[in-house]
Formats: sequence, structure tokens, C-alpha cells
Amino acid sequence: MQSMTIEELRAIHSAGGVAGVTLKGQDGGFLVQIATMSGVFAVLTKARSDEPRRFGNPLAALKTLIGLGITHGVFDASEWRPGENRSGNPGRVEAMRQAHQAAAYVKWLAAEIENAIDDPRPNLSHEDVMSEWPDSGS
Repeated sequence: MQSMTIEELRAIHSAGGVAGVTLKGQDGGFLVQIATMSGVFAVLTKARSDEPRRFGNPLAALKTLIGLGITHGVFDASEWRPGENRSGNPGRVEAMRQAHQAAAYVKWLAAEIENAIDDPRPNLSHEDVMSEWPDSGS
């Protein structure tokens, strides 16, 4: 099976070259399979890759197809296994987790700084603090 980007699908559909489209459930996601009038069978891929474009749910795939003007097709959920092999990039998931942790830390730190600024106790100079510190060398 060949690969086809969304731009290629748009061009072939505009030229009347799409014979049919199948929304195919596979593992935990959905693929778009395209049959052309010239007998070529292809799968919708990511823009700069031969990797199939996987949709997490059929509604997202349908919205994409309808946006291209493709309103008729076949739905095949015979190999769909909800919850299995979730599509996505594990590295990206980890990066997002770390970004959320960093954002939470920045929020906590900003609150701590604000609390310190709003603290009604009198300020101490550096020299006063150091003179009370044991073995400070002063």
C-alpha cells in the first residue's frame, strides 16, 4: 500500500480521482485508506513522512475528510481495539509532563516570593544575618 499526504489527497479528490475512502480502525486508532480511480491503494500519512496518520477517534478523521469534501466512504472497525497501542509520541508525552512540572514549580516559586515580599516581619541586613550565623568568620 502506498502513502498519500493530505495535500495529495486534496489534489486527487479535486481532480475526481478518488474511487473510495475507508476509515479503518486498527489497534487503538483509525487510519484513512484511499482507493484511486487508477487502482492505487494508499494510506493517509503525515505531511513529511511515510508514517501513517493515526487518528485517536473517528470523529477527528471524519472532520478531516469532510474538510476535503469527501462525504462518502466505508467504516471498518473490525480491527479496532480501544485502549491498545495509543497513537502518539512517547518522547513528546514525557516533554509535556516535564513542561507541566516546570510550570507548576514556577507557579509555586512565584507564590513563595510573593509571600516573602508580603511578610510583615522586619527585614534583616546581610551583615545582621551573618553576624548571627555560627562560624561566619566575622
